[in-house]
This record gives sequence, C-alpha cells and structure tokens, in this order.
Amino acid sequence: MSPTFSALAVRNYRIYATGALASNVGTWLQNTAQAWLVLQLTGSGAALGFVVALQLLPSLLFSPLAGLLADRVAKRRLLAWMQLAMAVPSAVLGVLAILGVAQPWHAYVLAFVFGAARAFEAPARQSFVSEMVDAEQLSNAVALNSASFNSGRLIGPGIAGLLIAALGSGIDATGWVILANALSYGFVLGALLLMDSSRLHPAPLAERHRGAVREGVRYVAGRPDLVLLFTCVFFLGAFGMNFQITSALMATDVFDKGAGEFGILGSILAIGSLAGALLAARRPKPRLRFIVGAGLTFAFAQILSGLMPTYGTYAAVLPLVGVSVLTTITTANALIQLTSAPSMRGRVVSLYLMVFMGSSPLGAPLIGYIGEHLGARWALVISGLIAGAGVGLAGFAYARMRKVTLRSLVLRA
Repeated sequence: MSPTFSALAVRNYRIYATGALASNVGTWLQNTAQAWLVLQLTGSGAALGFVVALQLLPSLLFSPLAGLLADRVAKRRLLAWMQLAMAVPSAVLGVLAILGVAQPWHAYVLAFVFGAARAFEAPARQSFVSEMVDAEQLSNAVALNSASFNSGRLIGPGIAGLLIAALGSGIDATGWVILANALSYGFVLGALLLMDSSRLHPAPLAERHRGAVREGVRYVAGRPDLVLLFTCVFFLGAFGMNFQITSALMATDVFDKGAGEFGILGSILAIGSLAGALLAARRPKPRLRFIVGAGLTFAFAQILSGLMPTYGTYAAVLPLVGVSVLTTITTANALIQLTSAPSMRGRVVSLYLMVFMGSSPLGAPLIGYIGEHLGARWALVISGLIAGAGVGLAGFAYARMRKVTLRSLVLRA
C-alpha cells in the first residue's frame, strides 16, 4: 500500500475512516446550509459571525473538562454517545427550517448546543486514533483524518449549495440539508460497533484526583515547542479560519452570487486543504518548521484572496489558502499526538482544541463586523495581517529562545 495511505491497512482504522468520511460530508452539508439559513433569516454578516462564534464557544468553555473526560472514560463508548448528542440539535434545526418556523434565536441556541456536544466529542475522537494504530502509523493516520475532514469539505459544500438551489434556495431547503447531517452520525455509530475491540490499544485511564486539568496546563506550559504550536494555531483559528463568514460575504456582497456559487467556493477551498493533508500524510515525521512556514504562507494567501477582482480569480487563490492552513493544522495535530505522554494526551488535545476552535468565537464576530461595515475584502486583508503578525512574532520569540534566526527556524527546524 502507498505510504500516503498506510494506516488504512489496519482494519479498525479503515472501518472508522469510512464512517468518519460520511459524517464529515454531513458536517459540511450543515455548515454550508446553516450559514445560508442565517443569511436568509437576518441578511447580516455580523449575525453569521455570531452563530459561528456560538457554535465554537463551547470549545473554549468545556475543552479542559472534555479532555479530562477523554482521559478517564473509554473513548469508544464516549464517542458513541456524542454522535447521538450531535445528531439531536441538527435534527431539531432541520425540522424547524423545513416547517418554516425557524427564527434566528433557534439557530443561535442550537448552534451552541451542537457545539457543546462537539466540544466533548473532539478530544476523544482525536486521541482515539492512537488506540487504533501503532506509533509508526500514527502520523499517517492523523493526516488521513485531516484528509477525510477535507474530503467532506470538498464534497459537502458543493452538494449543499446545489441541493439548496435545486430545492428553491429558501429556508425550507436549508432544513433538508441540515437534516441529512443529523442522519450522517449513524455512519460513525455503525463503524464503532463494527470494530474488533481485541485489536484496539486503549491508553491507561487517568486516575481521579484534584488538579488534573491544571496538571495538563502545566505540562503544556513546560514545553516551549507546544507553546509555539498553540500560539500559531490561536492566531489562525481566531483571525484566519473564518471561511464560513468571509466566503459567504464575498459570494453574496462582492460578487453577487447565489447559494450554488457559495457552495462551490467551499469545495474549491477544500481542494487545497485535501492536498495539504495528503502531503502531510507522506511525511514520515512532522516538524515545527512546517507550522511556522505554512502559517506565514496562509496569511499571505488570505490577504491575496481579499485583493482578487473577480469571482474566478478569488476562487483560484483558495486552494493555496487551503493547502497552507491544513499543513499547519495537520502538523500541529500530529506533533501533539506523537510527543505527548499517553496519560496526558486527552488533556493536551483538549487544550489544543480549546485554543484552535475556541479562538474562533473571539475573532469571528470581529471579522463579521468588519465584513458588514468595511466590506468582505477588508475582512480578509485585516484578518490575514493579524494572523501573519501573530505567527511571525511567535516564531521569532521561539527562535530567540533557541538562539537561531527566524529564517533558520523556518528552513531547518
């Protein structure tokens, strides 16, 4: 088997990856349909930023507790319950939209409830990978998970846009697409049930004692490489990865396009994201230089996309945005999985997700506000400048600590 897909030789991982791919497609069906629903209900970029922030806010609030739960409870069982917890709010929002009674506050509340379930699911899902494959296949499996997520991003938005357009582009049309996501969690449940438990490698469960969350924070704070990683991911999450907002505003306000063209932008972005994940899957060892270098490349591409004069040229830049951001995120995830102590992995992953996903509620409203009042182009340019400055300063500080230049860090670390 090709080195790019070596982890798929493991039966349990192959089964899980199949179910996860179906669920990832469903996730991006909902992300696209929910964004279109909020725009239909409010016509406001700020409202769109608010609902994205509410969906990601639980990652900021609950991730440390979720990571501790992932270290203390069998991850396979926890994952099964969380699939149901995510399916319920998706189904409720879908039905409300189909019936034509959805209101903005419904989207806000259900986005938060869905985000809370996802916040508790994510650390278990991320750290469960190490229980399905051996250490030498872990980096590949992490990269393939990112490839699966971005295959969903590639397939989902385009299908969602076409379905919404085919069903009339109204509020009820978004409901049917959101409801499809609720059903997609059944694929992950089925995969978890089909696994051979005798071939899993469960990590030892953490002992119950006070201060376990603080112990995880101290562990990360004592690792300068993880501090650099977390800082870069924070700036990308808060000020860079607000594609649901920026692409929606660019499609509707700047280029005067509809739901179909908006969905296509998400799929084009995912082409680069998928390429970045597959390139990461071929690398035998993740390195810090990829995080800093790709983070700076992403900032440049984000600014460039905001300057593009037409829908076609804007779309043409999106693959570069995707490949650079996924190189950063996939490398960060793999480094955490490979270098964290097994008994701490759930807590470290949860803190990573708190920084990565929880940072978006800090940046999304600001980006939405800029997009609504100054325009979508300024939202892209300003967010790219902030993300680039943050990654650059973090890399410079780490390079000074190691007594090397930033250029040396990016090229040789």
